[in-house]
Amino acid sequence: MPKKERKRLQVVISEEQDALLTRTAYELSSPERLISKSEVVRLAIEKIARELGEGEHLDEYRALLDDTPEEDEG
Repeated sequence: MPKKERKRLQVVISEEQDALLTRTAYELSSPERLISKSEVVRLAIEKIARELGEGEHLDEYRALLDDTPEEDEG
């Protein structure tokens, strides 16, 4: 079976966001399986997309984005 092609995305995050990613990856990991920060990001994307598709948390996400300093628009 051919390897699944993936797109790469580079984003700038704060030290606080990196710490949250690290902590979340650690909490999701188990002795049998270590979870990477990239996997946490992919999981978050899927979770947010699913919730928005169901009409959930839209205002909460917008409020969070409004409170986030815009470092990179592209």
